[in-house]
Amino acid sequence: MDRKTVTIFRALSHPSRLRIVKMLEERELCVCEVRAILGLSTSTVSKHLTILCDAGLITDSRDGKWVNYKLNSTTRDTLIRPLLSALKTGLETELQIKADREKAHTVDRNKLCSL
Repeated sequence: MDRKTVTIFRALSHPSRLRIVKMLEERELCVCEVRAILGLSTSTVSKHLTILCDAGLITDSRDGKWVNYKLNSTTRDTLIRPLLSALKTGLETELQIKADREKAHTVDRNKLCSL
């Protein structure tokens, strides 16, 4: 198995990273929004986001002082694209995933990140 495939599956093997992927199906989020939803430290969330970015599952873009993270839905990668598609319909019955996705709609970076 090639290194890239292992990197992608390792990135998806952690529950918090799966939760992040499911949150990002709802909308782009910044670190402080993801931190607020997961209840983890900023450094831990940043590490999870870096792992997902390095695997090619998500991308980041700067918008002023914000760094926004989103799913890499425009990838042409023959492994990532079908995985993201499969994840879109998977885990929908998990209570934690449902709660995370609801929170993703209500978190407000302007309130969170100015603390």
